[in-house]
Amino acid sequence: MTAERPAAGPSLDPDIAARLTHDANGLVAAVVQDAVDSRVLMVGWMDDEALRRTLEEGRVSFWSRSRQEYWRKGDTSGHVQFVRSVALDCDGDTLLVRVDQVGPACHRGTETCFVGGELPATVLSRAERRSHTDPSEPPNPKEDTAR
Repeated sequence: MTAERPAAGPSLDPDIAARLTHDANGLVAAVVQDAVDSRVLMVGWMDDEALRRTLEEGRVSFWSRSRQEYWRKGDTSGHVQFVRSVALDCDGDTLLVRVDQVGPACHRGTETCFVGGELPATVLSRAERRSHTDPSEPPNPKEDTAR
């Protein structure tokens, strides 16, 4: 159950709002990517108001699911995210927010929220990948293997 969000001033452009596919809590995921090197810095959540603020103010705002309030990245830490572009995915349920990041993106002080979170995963060689995408063609032994 979510708390009632505070009433906002101006609303999100209705044409943009109509393209969004919200979850049960009225939110869409926002993947924040470094505009310079394309690293994924973090993932946050936005409702229409947080997206409106982000689009209009040029700084990234989110809805905090735990605190049930709006927050703007960097207001307390100084680690600001300046908006370079915002894109909506094909399903309308995820935003890609490209930013100029000032300081670490993560509240733990790391450059991204994914530092130290690596999981063991099987990495297929190019030959194995090819056999999965077109099983009728035999793998080429001259192709590179996984690095």
